[in-house]
Amino acid sequence: MKRKLWLFPVVLALVVGFHTIANYIHSSTAFAQSTVGKDELIMTTSPDYPPYEFYDTKGDERKIVGFDIDIANYIAKQLKFKLKIQESDFNGLIPALQANRADFVMAGMTPTAERRKNVDFSIIYYEAKDVIIAPKGSNLTQPQDLEGKRVGVQLGTIQEQNAKKIAEKFKGIELKQLNRVPDIIQEIKSKRIDAAIVENTVATGFAQANPDLEFNPIPSEEESGSAIAFPKGSKLVAPFNKVLTQMKTSGELTRLSEKWFSQSTAAQAAATTPTQPEKKKGFNLEFSRIAGDIPFILAGIPVTLLFTFLSVFFGLIWATILSLFKISGLKPLQWFANAYTSIFRGTPLLLQLSLIYYATPQLTGYDIPALQAGVATFTLNSGAYMSETIRAGIQAVDKGQGEAAKSLGVPYWLMMWDVILPQALKNILPALVNETVSLLKDSSLVSTIGVVEILRSAQIVGANKYIYFEPLLFAGLIYYILVMGLTSVASLLERRLRRSD
Repeated sequence: MKRKLWLFPVVLALVVGFHTIANYIHSSTAFAQSTVGKDELIMTTSPDYPPYEFYDTKGDERKIVGFDIDIANYIAKQLKFKLKIQESDFNGLIPALQANRADFVMAGMTPTAERRKNVDFSIIYYEAKDVIIAPKGSNLTQPQDLEGKRVGVQLGTIQEQNAKKIAEKFKGIELKQLNRVPDIIQEIKSKRIDAAIVENTVATGFAQANPDLEFNPIPSEEESGSAIAFPKGSKLVAPFNKVLTQMKTSGELTRLSEKWFSQSTAAQAAATTPTQPEKKKGFNLEFSRIAGDIPFILAGIPVTLLFTFLSVFFGLIWATILSLFKISGLKPLQWFANAYTSIFRGTPLLLQLSLIYYATPQLTGYDIPALQAGVATFTLNSGAYMSETIRAGIQAVDKGQGEAAKSLGVPYWLMMWDVILPQALKNILPALVNETVSLLKDSSLVSTIGVVEILRSAQIVGANKYIYFEPLLFAGLIYYILVMGLTSVASLLERRLRRSD
């Protein structure tokens, strides 16, 4: 039997070796086949803009589909590279290119003179028109009708720029910039704005799902349309243009546009929304419209909990170190800990998250993943807050215990670890639970860097169904249940710890 034992590591080494060689050969072959110098290209998009790009929420698989995705897959097949798709808010797309987080961007983006200063564009692959969408009967059909009105636009889009030009031409127009088209539509329905300027393909779906809305085209004075964006000086522009030209010539682009922009497609997108000939008064909620998408929203729970618990774990460790710095009596350590706390308490959490996610690749060359960026941000931020709590907990412990430990010759670190810190943590447990609850809710901010957690899942479902309240209310219910569950567990733990009092 002993003679055969040596065979196991030999066989294991052979298997691992063959696997490594096979992977190397596969990657080398793929690299050799690619005609753009890289075997894998990263495409970034904002998947809340159907039918250009949106999540297919019908199945358990989180898959982004749409007009742009089909074009990207076709180009990838022709140029023989593997396509990797990642997401971001629309106003974070160009920063993603500048930070080298993406090889190209497709999001129905129009090449403007201002954007061309920062990125390169392909030829235009689809032309669309701007429209004014407003409540039926409002008679807001032409740009001059918007005088003295409040008009919504999506932040960072060509529609925002066109709206600014209209506002310069006609007096009294008040623009309101929002991040997403569904938010803008809801503002119209809530009568906080009078109208909005959006693209006709997007307006079609919303008008079908909301019979109380109508839209009218705006005469175009300049060339407009969608193009692929690349980092400045990218070598991908020429091969991509070649494939796009072939797609125009062969009719492939026409086939895909008919597939995604036809009237039947828009109707299908809104098919899950019951037709409402007349606007209902009072509560007008139809949760049955999101019944089939509930598994998609629930799939965001593990992501939210992962961010929360990793951040609490590392944040507690970092906060303990900072609190020890503050009570160490060493001026440099005290100065560092106090300065650190003031910076992270004095700046918005969203700003810190954006800086860490977008600036890290540009400053260090390390392409930090969204999970690491989110956990690092929440850890650094919560460490600043919890360090004050832990410091107060340590100083609340009777000084006589520390002096007794010193008189017995107990080393400082052992005294802190075995005597002081356990009592301090027990005293501040309610405050730590509050910090954990805050982190659980603050984790929704990672949706701004493309992480599909609970809130982002609900927003995606709302965008796909051209509705607003139902998915957000369901997301709120999930957060409430999670917070209540966490509070109950903390209460049990606190009662258990109090037994020794």
